[in-house]
Amino acid sequence: MKALLITRDSQLHAEIATQGAARVPPLNLGATRATMREALERPVAEAPALVIVDASDWDHGEADLLERLAKHYPGASLLLLTREHQQDLLIRAMRAGVREVLQLPLVHRAFHEAMDRIAATFGVTSLRDGKVLAFISCKGGSGATFISTNFGYALATLADKKVLLIDLHGQFGDATLYVSDQKAAMTLSDVCNQISRIDGPFLESCLVHVTPGFGILAAADDPAHAVELKPEHMDAILRVARQHFDYVVLDVGRQIDAISLRALDSADAIYPVLQLGLPDIRDGRRLLDIFRSLGYPAENTRLIVNRYEKGGKLRLQDLQSALGAEVVHTIPNDYLAVTDSVNQGVPALRLSRSAPVSRSLAELVEMVTARRVPENKGLFDRLFGRGDADQ
Repeated sequence: MKALLITRDSQLHAEIATQGAARVPPLNLGATRATMREALERPVAEAPALVIVDASDWDHGEADLLERLAKHYPGASLLLLTREHQQDLLIRAMRAGVREVLQLPLVHRAFHEAMDRIAATFGVTSLRDGKVLAFISCKGGSGATFISTNFGYALATLADKKVLLIDLHGQFGDATLYVSDQKAAMTLSDVCNQISRIDGPFLESCLVHVTPGFGILAAADDPAHAVELKPEHMDAILRVARQHFDYVVLDVGRQIDAISLRALDSADAIYPVLQLGLPDIRDGRRLLDIFRSLGYPAENTRLIVNRYEKGGKLRLQDLQSALGAEVVHTIPNDYLAVTDSVNQGVPALRLSRSAPVSRSLAELVEMVTARRVPENKGLFDRLFGRGDADQ
């Protein structure tokens, strides 16, 4: 969709260009004019679908220019940006045919919601509406990275989904090592350093492709090459990722900062991972208290207990009572299979389809995708209908 932007603000121009490029299909700023008068005196050759007007320096004498602009581009939608909601301005804008008004400084989520509404009027829709699933450790060593990476592989393999995993472990993430021996050519830092280029093909080119349907966006592996990751970068990446992948899996780690919070804000479901021990329960309670204080819906927070063994002194009921949350899934303490998988950098499901941890991952895929399949034709048949390992 082509747009005409009318503004004197170079920073606002750059911001809209960046956010527009993150859309699918991208918003193309075909032309820019400094004022409405200039836009009328120098009309663009190809009529834009959208005219964005920066009314920060609104002059009451320019009201008629807005109406003339609307008549000059009758097929275009008008989006007005203003720093103050002036009653007179809004009335004149409505008379001119403006249907979307946003306040500056620009709130990216509001901008994209307005763009979605405008795009819908032209019959433009996104390619996908992917779900974002965040895995976060309640305590160091809980096993969230193993679960998130192997779950991503299982989701792509067993459910035929297109899956992206984003490693958010700061500068020292190692998610790729759990399921691949490939070295990442591009990392999250590199993507953020070129955020104006973000679109589906560019994002695909930055991934470590474990399988055709499963890719990982690696964390920075060298602090010297890292750039400051900003919350708006995460917004742009997730917006594109949702439109090109069925599922976006976030390996959040333990840190709670501006970046991880922005990622968690965007998540459709959050899976805190912990083990059945007092230190994990203590840290899990703290983490859930943070989520409650942030207003995250309780039904979107779904506990996973890793390395679970029946018959221990601590029971699942004790954990659920202490945390005030339900455990939705358990991963068994399958030490040998998990150790072989981690040491070889090969997904557990690929090494042994019959291992208890592989069965558990298949169950998690069925739970997340809510696949209703005929009896004896579910994921387990696909999982165990062949030999124990790939030949």
